[in-house]
Amino acid sequence: MPSHQLPLLLAAYQYKFGRDVVAMWRHLIDDVAVGWDELGTDLLDGAPPALVSALTGGEQWPSRTLDHLVTPDGSPPVRMSVTGETAAEQDMRWGYVLHQQGIEVISLLHEDTGLVVDWATDPRTAFNDHPAAWSSPDPALAIRASRGRQPQSAPAAAPAKAGTPRPAARR
Repeated sequence: MPSHQLPLLLAAYQYKFGRDVVAMWRHLIDDVAVGWDELGTDLLDGAPPALVSALTGGEQWPSRTLDHLVTPDGSPPVRMSVTGETAAEQDMRWGYVLHQQGIEVISLLHEDTGLVVDWATDPRTAFNDHPAAWSSPDPALAIRASRGRQPQSAPAAAPAKAGTPRPAARR
């Protein structure tokens, strides 16, 4: 869901990957054999402690890949590819596409394209989890960060669920 994944991905881009989208692509896409089971707080490495606390409520959990899969016939698992056709059968509800200008959020069960959230957006932004909020008749529509504003190290006035533990089933 965007309210859980977007803050993590935005903060990872801004801090862990030093605003280098290619390094982020390599880590999240190229360097993974099969796919991700869960993205964890290790993506927040380098972020200010106040931001980490605001995003996680003080909890920590590791990122986990799908390396432990066993196929019914014993063959090695293959890399997961999510397309419009395979999203439903893989029980995927949300997709996140990394672009140079930002991250596109797609409600996979409802749309083929979504809104692009500018990489400079404060990770504490309260993101809506309703699929209709991410529908766009114009694929170029984007959610942009305020001009000239960098993410702050202190919590924003209305943090996105700051202090609320993140249930494992929703990450």
